[in-house]
Amino acid sequence: MPASAQSVTLEPWEISIIDSFVRAASLIGLPRSIGEIYGVVYCSAEPINFEQIVERLAISRGSVSQGLKTLRQIGAVRTHYLPGVRIDHYIAELSMERLVRGFLKDQFTPHLESSQQRLAAIGDQVAAIAAAPQRAHAAARLNTLKTWQARVRKLLPVMLTVLSGVQAFSKEEPPADII
Repeated sequence: MPASAQSVTLEPWEISIIDSFVRAASLIGLPRSIGEIYGVVYCSAEPINFEQIVERLAISRGSVSQGLKTLRQIGAVRTHYLPGVRIDHYIAELSMERLVRGFLKDQFTPHLESSQQRLAAIGDQVAAIAAAPQRAHAAARLNTLKTWQARVRKLLPVMLTVLSGVQAFSKEEPPADII
């Protein structure tokens, strides 16, 4: 670990927020470093550069590079131009709707689309089962998977709509009965 990384300390509130993002990343199957990187960018009062992220988190340059690539791809961080500065600086996306949309577009939607092809291939395998009882059982299980997939496809737009409403609601004062 570089000596400079040892001299940088995170404030207790930053550690707690970063921990929250690490847990969230874990829930959706992303590496710990993704949560750490997003957390440190999120906590930063000013745009933060690559070296500052490495230093603040004391993690490898490779992890930061890959993490920033992923976070940029899903729209969780973006580069921020600073006049006269040649290195990229990053700021966090603060819109939950945009974060979820980016994750769904980049991570979830391709899996959902490829699952449709896999289910069709499984259908061919089920049709080839000679014994009627096993074929019926396999067909029933396949139909359940198809139902699940159809429900997820219907649920995604609803989730995004709800997130849009949550964002709009958070900009207003809560109703009196919630306080």
